[in-house]
Amino acid sequence: MGRGRVEIKKIENINSRQVTFSKRRNGLMKKAKELSVLCDAEVAIVVFSSTGRLYEFSSTSMEHTLSRYRGQGMELDFPRETLDHPTQVPPSDSDAKSSEDEFVKLKLTYMQMRGQELDSLSFRELQNLENQLREGIVSIKDKKESLLLEQLQRCRSQLEEFQQRNNTPLLESSPLQRSYFSDSKTASTNETEAETEAEENDCSEISLHLGLSLDGRQNRKRSVEGTSNDTAGS
Repeated sequence: MGRGRVEIKKIENINSRQVTFSKRRNGLMKKAKELSVLCDAEVAIVVFSSTGRLYEFSSTSMEHTLSRYRGQGMELDFPRETLDHPTQVPPSDSDAKSSEDEFVKLKLTYMQMRGQELDSLSFRELQNLENQLREGIVSIKDKKESLLLEQLQRCRSQLEEFQQRNNTPLLESSPLQRSYFSDSKTASTNETEAETEAEENDCSEISLHLGLSLDGRQNRKRSVEGTSNDTAGS
């Protein structure tokens, strides 16, 4: 039974990764040496490990092989200092002209996107520009809606966290609900005071009626006693 195909992906375990790197590197160097000997080829290999350590192999010399590579076959001296700090070639006149033309074109496109410099555009070009602007507006609206939804979700999470931390009902923690509770409490207090005042008025009226009845009874009693005395005297 043949060996299964090994999936090529990054090895997560650091120790296994280092062991595999060492084995594969040695095998690569061995194959490169065999290639140079069997086929009389000039071979150079440069390998950097994940920690930044350098490993290299060259069948002749690394400088010589790199000189051939950079010079496209010409035998040139190419010291290591040049490799570490390559010489920057100044741009040619054609490159400068191309960059300038590209800058002018981009500036014109930017101004047209802002509704300026439209005289040189044809009807089709104006229509294409309008479509681009519409697509841009749609993208902006979608991005705004996405940001609003994210803000809403964050606010909702903060309110739920506040509820769990303070053991307070979610609705009571909102300013509108607190205002509602405050108004309800004030209305209830006003109703209680009104009922108390009504009861006091009722009590006053009852006391007044009782007082009047008592005074009338006493007056009638005095009148009866006066009449009795008059009768006895005669």
